[in-house]
Amino acid sequence: MAYTVRKMKYCYITVNHRAGACDRILEQIKAAGINLLAFSGFPTGGGKAQVDLVAERLNGIQKLAKQNGWKISKVKKGFLIRGSDEVGAVEKHVRKLARANINVTAADAVSAGKGRYGMILWVKQKDFNRAARALGA
Repeated sequence: MAYTVRKMKYCYITVNHRAGACDRILEQIKAAGINLLAFSGFPTGGGKAQVDLVAERLNGIQKLAKQNGWKISKVKKGFLIRGSDEVGAVEKHVRKLARANINVTAADAVSAGKGRYGMILWVKQKDFNRAARALGA
């Protein structure tokens, strides 16, 4: 199975969990010409939602956040995985972390068509370097 695992930097923006909140952020990112490598959004409770943004360079997103008054996190790290969409494609990476006794904080994976898949994977920041070694990033 052919795949690549790369380290990624990301930040997240906390927004009101209301229709259109995410669209306004993505609209600004598009207008600024920033290409996202990955995106994830989910409710966090209390009427709030978290919008994770992964880009080659986060400085453009940080600049937009400042201009728009977005509540942005500090820069964090995770993994971006791409590969051949085959049975067990995702399990292979999760198994490597399990064998290294590293807990997966969160993961999203999706078939990308034409026999490909993509995955974003998060571990605790204190485990990042060990996870990078286990995953071969």
